[in-house]
Amino acid sequence: MKPFDVRRIRIDFPILHRKVYGKPLVYLDNAATALKPQRVIEAMLRYYSAETSNVHRGIYFLSETATNAYEGARILVQRFLNASNPGEIIFVRSTTEAINLVAASYGRTFLRERDEIILSVIEHHSNIVPWQILCNQIGAVLRIIPVNENGEMMMEEYEKLLSGKTKLVSVAHVSNAIGSINPVRKIIASAHQMGAAVLIDGAQAAAHLPVDVQDLDCDFYAFSGHKVYGPTGIGVLYGKSGFLEKMPPYQGGGEMIRTVTFEKTTYNSLPLKFEAGTPAIAEAIGLGAAIEYVSEIGLESIEAHEQKLLAYATEKIMAVPGARIIGTAREKSAILSFVIEGVHPHDVATIVDKEGVAIRAGHHCAMPAMQRFDVPATARASFALYNITEEVDSFIDSLYKIRTIFN
Repeated sequence: MKPFDVRRIRIDFPILHRKVYGKPLVYLDNAATALKPQRVIEAMLRYYSAETSNVHRGIYFLSETATNAYEGARILVQRFLNASNPGEIIFVRSTTEAINLVAASYGRTFLRERDEIILSVIEHHSNIVPWQILCNQIGAVLRIIPVNENGEMMMEEYEKLLSGKTKLVSVAHVSNAIGSINPVRKIIASAHQMGAAVLIDGAQAAAHLPVDVQDLDCDFYAFSGHKVYGPTGIGVLYGKSGFLEKMPPYQGGGEMIRTVTFEKTTYNSLPLKFEAGTPAIAEAIGLGAAIEYVSEIGLESIEAHEQKLLAYATEKIMAVPGARIIGTAREKSAILSFVIEGVHPHDVATIVDKEGVAIRAGHHCAMPAMQRFDVPATARASFALYNITEEVDSFIDSLYKIRTIFN
């Protein structure tokens, strides 16, 4: 494990040096989006100030420079996920678009009426709605894995759901709402025994856990750049070459073609077949810089640091009168979802904000999860590699002020 110096790391994030309402910013909404290190900002600025041009299409210096940077980012992502080749890395706008791509292309091509798709009750809406749309279009059926009181998937029930009708399983690696780390390796293995394909929503995992797609043996894996310290507007879909080669394009236009006539169009090779139009060039370059940054620090070291913060914050919040944690799985990422008796989560977030503490409140785009735990919403603090225990203390102190106000 690489040495981890959080004080040194914090210097890399310029926004951490600002104040909110006259107080130092305590940013604990990392599950929604992570802050950006200076390296990412500079990489994007360099493209816009010194390398601006379109990629793939020009034979002049700037275009070749931009193309090398863009495709270099793809190779960095390939290594980050341990994909077998760069063609398995598709640049998209977000995890959401990646899932929609698979639902539209793979789903409409290979699924039929009465085929079954398995999700879990703690999925993000982005891993529910695309499958509902697909089911409405082709007559497929959703099956849902329940979770226990701790927020852990009930694997016995999952095994019962699997059958010859199961054609696809799509679950989160980590729950964005409650932080549960799901047993994706077992989920994938069991699904494959039934001949089903598996998509893993890695939006909450890629920045916090080492991910090896070949070791997991998932068929698809998706994550968003902005949650792994990169820019918004860029995401990644990993897909096994054997699947991607058989899938039709998700969108039509420039770059994804090989030849076009009014009689027939032939499509480009991977990954360009799924990247129609001018891509998010600066964003991809920024993502590459973010991947480099995270890789140099080391995900094992990041995970260990975040787990210490989670344990520290969990112990502290349990002492706050009326506080109750939602999601107490044995395997958790650095997400702390909670409610305070008699106080709406929106009021919690509003009051702590005045203390300079940024947390999230709401259903977290996971309404079925909220219904499972019989709460309308939760407050959520989520930690990242730059957070420190002093920030946790500031957060907890602000919760005690809430108790004073509402008592």
